[in-house]
Amino acid sequence: MTDTVQTSGSTLTSVQTSEQTSEQAKTAPQAKLRLDYQAPLFAIDEVDLVFDLQPTATTVVSELKVRRLGDETTLVLDGEQLSLVELQLDGVELEAKQFHATSNKLTIFNLPSEGTLRVVTKLNPLANTALEGLYLSAGTFCTQCEAEGFRRITYFLDRPDVLSVYRTTVIADKASYPYLLANGNAIAREDLGQRHKVIWHDPFPKPCYLFALVAGDFDVLRDTFVTRDHRTVALELFVDKGNLPKADYAMGALKRAMKWDEERFNLVYDLDIYMIVAVDFFNMGAMENKGLNIFNSKYVLANDKTATDQDFLNVESVIGHEYFHNWTGNRITCRDWFQLSLKEGLTVFRDQEFSADLGMRSVNRIQDARIIRTHQFDEDSSPMAHPIRPDRVVEMNNFYTVTVYNKGAEVIRMLHTLLGEEGFQRGMAMYVERHDGQAVTCEDFVCAMEDANQVDLSQFRLWYSQAGTPHVYVEEHYDAEKQCFTLDVTQSLPATTGQNHKLPMHIPLRVEFVNKAGQPKQLNDEQGHAVTLLELRKARQQFVFHGVNEPVIAGLLADFSAPIRVEVQRNEQQLLALIAGGRDPFLRWDAVQTFYLQTLKNAVALLQTDPQLEHQALQVPSALIQLLQQELERTNTDQALLALLLQIPNEEALSQEYDCIPVEAIATAVASLRNQLAVALQAPLLKVIAQARNEIQSLDSEAIAERMLVNTCMALLAQLSDNDQVNVRLQSQFASDNMTLKFGALQAAVHAAHPYAKTFLDEFAQHWAQDVLVMDKWLAVQATSPQLESVTEIANLTGSKYFNWQNPNRIYALLAAFTHNLAALHHASGEGYQLIVGAIRRLNTTNPQVASRLLSPLLKWRKLPTKQQVLLKKELISLSRLDNLAPDLYEKVNQTLTEN
Repeated sequence: MTDTVQTSGSTLTSVQTSEQTSEQAKTAPQAKLRLDYQAPLFAIDEVDLVFDLQPTATTVVSELKVRRLGDETTLVLDGEQLSLVELQLDGVELEAKQFHATSNKLTIFNLPSEGTLRVVTKLNPLANTALEGLYLSAGTFCTQCEAEGFRRITYFLDRPDVLSVYRTTVIADKASYPYLLANGNAIAREDLGQRHKVIWHDPFPKPCYLFALVAGDFDVLRDTFVTRDHRTVALELFVDKGNLPKADYAMGALKRAMKWDEERFNLVYDLDIYMIVAVDFFNMGAMENKGLNIFNSKYVLANDKTATDQDFLNVESVIGHEYFHNWTGNRITCRDWFQLSLKEGLTVFRDQEFSADLGMRSVNRIQDARIIRTHQFDEDSSPMAHPIRPDRVVEMNNFYTVTVYNKGAEVIRMLHTLLGEEGFQRGMAMYVERHDGQAVTCEDFVCAMEDANQVDLSQFRLWYSQAGTPHVYVEEHYDAEKQCFTLDVTQSLPATTGQNHKLPMHIPLRVEFVNKAGQPKQLNDEQGHAVTLLELRKARQQFVFHGVNEPVIAGLLADFSAPIRVEVQRNEQQLLALIAGGRDPFLRWDAVQTFYLQTLKNAVALLQTDPQLEHQALQVPSALIQLLQQELERTNTDQALLALLLQIPNEEALSQEYDCIPVEAIATAVASLRNQLAVALQAPLLKVIAQARNEIQSLDSEAIAERMLVNTCMALLAQLSDNDQVNVRLQSQFASDNMTLKFGALQAAVHAAHPYAKTFLDEFAQHWAQDVLVMDKWLAVQATSPQLESVTEIANLTGSKYFNWQNPNRIYALLAAFTHNLAALHHASGEGYQLIVGAIRRLNTTNPQVASRLLSPLLKWRKLPTKQQVLLKKELISLSRLDNLAPDLYEKVNQTLTEN
């Protein structure tokens, strides 16, 4: 093979034999190791970029001020699928012998101590379906450079520890692309007749993954924010034409986030302008590029006609998350990608606190815990288990995971728990003071917390290096004669891939105590202080409390104080006491969940011995029914918490309880419990719905909680399709103008296979066919239905006008949602596997990042019954044999098939 690279005036021919090329195609992607990190050998102090935007032939001129940091004179720049047009050093074209270029690397020999390198590349943004680097989609030029997308734009040191000051010139057709945006502040504009250009300058050094460019035609919402230091910051929110009425809430959320970060974290915005662009074709949720955030439109567009309450909450959370990155991610960034949780875990914690401070803290905390228990614990038990700071990476895109993000946030929260708010903020202040403008590590963050508070966090660091979910086993003992209560605690950490032997973790365990009557009980330490926090440090540990004059029950893991599994034997009376006397909402919810899980597991055990038992296998404890009736009839109840108490564990959550997942038995047990609760509680459930005020426009916490409870009640009642009262209420709710209630009714009908389901689906589609984000809900509700009769229904939807193989949102709404439908995905026919693996094959070359996300739920094939194991393994092996399998997929498939 001959690869010819043209420059203006010279030609370099880089020869590769066909044998070499063939061998390269067979070479497996190579893993990178955290311990192999080496500091960059060159600095790039300034970057001057000029983009001449054309749909299929964009020219990028990159001028880099390069400086040697040592004796090395050979500079190797990263690239991907690039075509080199011109190469100069200090204004002089390089001769063929002075460099070596391929589409993926540019090597320059004998570089002087410093100089200006001019690199010209050609791109085809329209053909870039992977949506990484610079791409053109739906008439808009857009970039996504995290993690390693900048190398698709120009040759560069594409690593996060190379920080540069950027100047960006964007040139494009004035009529088609009236808005030309990039990072920083606009410093010049020029009319070029049919074309125009804008020059942007970002004064803050940043890594190339934070580079952003957008060119298109938008509606713009403008506002301002006055910072604490009295600077007026221009705020601009760009949306597709016609979507301006859906932008107000996002702008309000941005201003709330800016104010909150000043007040809670003492962090002030630094540029003259802050811009957000909402695009529909985007792999991520959003991207925090300095001063120019690019958002998936689903996390910006929301109004009271098209968005549910959860949509509004998601918009506020994600807007906050990307804004908070300005300091925790941008001003202070990662040294290398193994440190991803440095910015993401910390910023998720910050956005969780933002949402909690502005909304329903207890409900948010329970929902955070559910994500960890259902999805992160699942990841911890999969072949792709990894610490929040991974040690080994093949494809970085695979580590944008619930472990790095959500467990990473829990690790930050544990530090907050151990240090308190004041101590944590001292640590944050030291972290910012020490490292502003630097690319640093997780260790640097922990050191700041340590030094600011004069504490030793050596053992706590294990959370960064050890994978898996700690198991904490607790036994309670009460000695009436000695008036002594003892907690015997044992912790263990299961082996994970590459980590067979683990050390004891430092675990903060918040506790409450109640007596047998369900009354709160205070237990004191030897100094007479009330005990609310236990610190586990040893494999076996004993906590002894004296002066306890009656038997007590320990409420363990209050506020979900650590991402761990706590195992303690509880009978009905003890659970009821915790629910009655627990002051912490999480503990009360957790006790009810334990009730549900015990009931479901008993039923599954019976069904495994005799599948013919079906609904007769499940017996709901009368104590649980009475408890829920009492909660429904209380007049002063927290409606949001009550809604959560009524929501039983779904099939995915229940599957976490098994080493070998009994798919059919789980589905039968969950359906039976849902039905029996509906029958037993129908009167108080209907009463709740009848008494609801349904304040359509209000987004205050009370109104959101009320709608949450109404939807939860309706989800149960929809099982009773022969009840006229239920049917009237269901029809009335579906007719609501409020999307939360309307969609709640649609979901209740579809998931219960109610006779109204098809009519509701047809009417919903007819009314909302022109709004793709609303129709994503329509796709997802069908994909997640436990009543799904055939995978063919989902396959047919991929051919409907509401689905688009090029749009990640449509794929996530339908196919990714389907992968979490336990019974349908793992149906004994194997059709679910064929559907998803077929989709992965199709996306392998067009958008491997999205394909990789579809693959993750298939990795736990070893935990399935034998029949499903055989079928799924066959599909995975066939996938592994693809000649052009993308690195994103190769890493996961190889890991799961070779796991010991």
